[in-house]
Amino acid sequence: MIRLETHCHTKYSKDSMLPFSLLYLKCRLCHINWIAVTEHNNIQGAIEFKKYCEKKKSNLHVIIGEEIMTFDGEVIGLFLKEEIPAGLSCDETITRIQKQGGIVYVPHPYDEKRSKTVLKEECIKKNAFRIDSIECYNGRNISDTYEIKQTEIADKYSLNFVIGSDAHTVWEIGRNYMMVNCIPDSPETFKQAIKCATFHKNKCLKFSHKITKLVKLLRMLKKGNFNEIYRVIKKRFGRTV
Repeated sequence: MIRLETHCHTKYSKDSMLPFSLLYLKCRLCHINWIAVTEHNNIQGAIEFKKYCEKKKSNLHVIIGEEIMTFDGEVIGLFLKEEIPAGLSCDETITRIQKQGGIVYVPHPYDEKRSKTVLKEECIKKNAFRIDSIECYNGRNISDTYEIKQTEIADKYSLNFVIGSDAHTVWEIGRNYMMVNCIPDSPETFKQAIKCATFHKNKCLKFSHKITKLVKLLRMLKKGNFNEIYRVIKKRFGRTV
C-alpha cells in the first residue's frame, strides 16, 4: 500500500513558510510515499521540491500541481507541465489543465470561512463531466459540518472522492492522506488509485490558520505593502484600529 497526500503548500506559496528540509523530513517520518505539491498560482515550488527529492534518491515522489485562483474560485491541476495563470474563468482553467493531460481536482467545495476561494457550485455542476476528483474532506475544515457539505456536493454530482491535507505547516503534514494500492505516477493511475483509496483523516489544527495569516502579514510587511496591512488589520479589528 502507498501513502498519498494531496493539496500541500511550501514556502513558494504566499501563506506558507514551510521549507523543503522540514517537508521532506516530516514526509519520511510519516511514511508518505507520494505527495502532490499545489502552490498558490505557481508550479515552481512543486518543480523545485521534486528536484530536491530526486537528489536525495528517496522513495518520496512528487506530483506537480497548482492551486489556481480562477474568476469563479479555486481549482487544482495535477500532473502539470506548464503554469496556468490566475484570474481566468473556471471553464478556461479546466480546459488548460486538460490540454496538458492533467487531473482536474476541486479543493474544499464548501467552506464558510474561505468562501472567497471556494469554487462556485454552478461551476461544479456545469463542469462535472470534466472534473476528475473533488475533496469530500479538507484538512483545514474548522467545523464537522464542512465535511458533511463537501461530501454532499461530491455525491450530488457523482464525482470521485479525495481528501486533501491542505497543509501549509510542518505540523499538518502526514495527518490527512489516502492509502492506495497502485502507484499514482500518471493521471490514469491516479484516477485508478483514488477509486479504491482508504482515507485517513484528522481534525484541523486550528492554530495553523493563525500561522498562515501571520505569514501573509509578514510577507506584506517585507514588501512594504503597508496599505494592505492596514486594510487587513482594520477588517479584523474594525474601528478599534
